[in-house]
Amino acid sequence: MSEAPHNLAVLISGNGSNLQALIDACASGTLPNTRVSHVISNRKAAFGLERAAKASIPTTYHNLVPYKKKHPQTSEGTETARQQYDGDLAAIILALEPRPDLIVCAGWMHIVTPSFLTPIANANIKIINLHPALPGEFAGAGAIERAWKAGKDEGLKRTGVMIHEVIAEVDAGEAISTQEVELKEGESLDDLEERIHKVEHGLIVEGTRLTLEGIGKVRDQ
Repeated sequence: MSEAPHNLAVLISGNGSNLQALIDACASGTLPNTRVSHVISNRKAAFGLERAAKASIPTTYHNLVPYKKKHPQTSEGTETARQQYDGDLAAIILALEPRPDLIVCAGWMHIVTPSFLTPIANANIKIINLHPALPGEFAGAGAIERAWKAGKDEGLKRTGVMIHEVIAEVDAGEAISTQEVELKEGESLDDLEERIHKVEHGLIVEGTRLTLEGIGKVRDQ
């Protein structure tokens, strides 16, 4: 009897090149016995949705704006909207058939709250994220540009990419896989971004593979 495949739910916000790397790795066997079973985007125009459709992968569009419109434009109202949005995001994922073994945030530009993390953890589903910086460096948005400026202004010699577990603190979960990227003197931001994206495509596959191996070992116990 063949082993049940690992199912990935991939969260995206944009182009979806890292999603494509995962789709290709599943097809080639680099991620053995694994499939992307669902893609969720918080942006309707995300090209990653087209990549998913081309690969016959079901998709869901889940946007924060309608939640914000239901609440006052205050910090409290925004926080309430985010919590409701995240709670519904968790409910969407937990209702998927098949239910994912792993959630991969691949260019997901939304900081999740415990309203999402707690029900997902209670369901024993792991969540990992790709971040274009090394552990403890350049957390949050604009990491590549901030590293590039630090190279230009402060003489920083390298940045990097990591795949890490997702916790409530932004980009602070335990690193699963990392790779350094040299900061080259005189290089443009565009060129650095291109080099980092190439590293991301390999590292997201490696980080996913390592995480699934860990899940498989727990399954076998």
